[in-house]
Amino acid sequence: MMLSFYSSCMRLASPLLSAFLRQRQKAGKESPSRFAERMGEAGRDRPDGKLIWVHAASVGEAQSALILIRSLLARYQDLHILVTTGTRTSAKMMENALPDRAFHQFYPVDQPEWVEAFLNHWAPDLILWMESELWPNMLTAIQARKIPSILINARLSPRSFGLWRLFKGTSREILNSFALILCQTEQDATFYRRLGAQNVQVSDNLKYSAAPLPCDDGDLQRLNAALRRRPCWVYASSHESEEKLAARIHTHLKASTPELLTIIVPRHPERREALAEELGAFSLNILFRGKDKALPGDDTDLYIADTMGELGLFYRACPVAVIGRSFSDDGGGGHNPIEAAQLHCAVLHGPHIQNLQEIFDEMNVAGAARLCTSPQDLGHQIHALLHSAEEIEARQQKAYDFARRKEKVLDTVLEALTPSLDALEIPRKAA
Repeated sequence: MMLSFYSSCMRLASPLLSAFLRQRQKAGKESPSRFAERMGEAGRDRPDGKLIWVHAASVGEAQSALILIRSLLARYQDLHILVTTGTRTSAKMMENALPDRAFHQFYPVDQPEWVEAFLNHWAPDLILWMESELWPNMLTAIQARKIPSILINARLSPRSFGLWRLFKGTSREILNSFALILCQTEQDATFYRRLGAQNVQVSDNLKYSAAPLPCDDGDLQRLNAALRRRPCWVYASSHESEEKLAARIHTHLKASTPELLTIIVPRHPERREALAEELGAFSLNILFRGKDKALPGDDTDLYIADTMGELGLFYRACPVAVIGRSFSDDGGGGHNPIEAAQLHCAVLHGPHIQNLQEIFDEMNVAGAARLCTSPQDLGHQIHALLHSAEEIEARQQKAYDFARRKEKVLDTVLEALTPSLDALEIPRKAA
């Protein structure tokens, strides 16, 4: 009954949804050239043969999906993979990173006719849904068509579980769209089971199996030459208010560490104008990297990496990484600390890490990351690390060792997927 009401409302709201998308397009949040994809219209022909559809809502899920996509295409010939995301940032990332036989489309808004148009065109043979974004109309349509579907890297926060539990019957009906649910943690698995999900397993977090973030070797050589072994640290994937925090910490530490360079990699580079205004209030020399990849000079205090896809470069160049959105004003949640650990960074983070709580907790227990309870504590920890070669090397090694131990998650996921993949009768590549 609830699903039927929701579907009817979304059907009647088509004019409003179209207007909303046009408003988002004017604001630069939708791609003008691919606008129709958001209404279920395909941007290209369906390839012949078996097609797996992988849905990853935004950047974080897309990065996890890439690990699986590359492995599937390496194992199976004559297989194509459709990848959908909902944001321009994730679309750009996917378009640059997807291998041959994989391609990107924007996910359609959950309006019944748009959903039907999408499924009619693509007719996927298997669906792999990443993490926790569950759209009722799409999942109901998938279930009606009996398309085998699996939820991978599933997670459910206590708050989301509480909301879903209010509509337990609807939740059970939606979750029954999935023949298998692979959860990140035991707590996630417990939540899904309590909502009525069937065949729930724990696979750990697929992000653990990610290849290290890429880096252009020439860019790294040029950056290292510009740094000249200056003490430096990076605030990675920063959100609003965290850039000002980095500037305050730099101002405080500069007295004892005059050669210090603070590198800030904002999560959303399009905020560069706002950042220039905010950080201009500090008496610091600020340089934006920009599209020309300007390099810091000896007098640069804050180096703002307002570029896309270069976080791996700065993790390699800096021995200390502070994980973004763990001190932000938006409530936080934390970004992926494994990426920094894989590249030998000593990992620091703030208290607001609820989106990846289990990862951070496990790393903290292993000494692979350090919780800083306040901005003052963060400044103290950065100072202590930059002034102790022995301590920083020990913390870097613990982080790296932790990341290496977690690399087997992909094998677990692939083993769980094997029955569904074998049912498609896709020829495997010769070993």
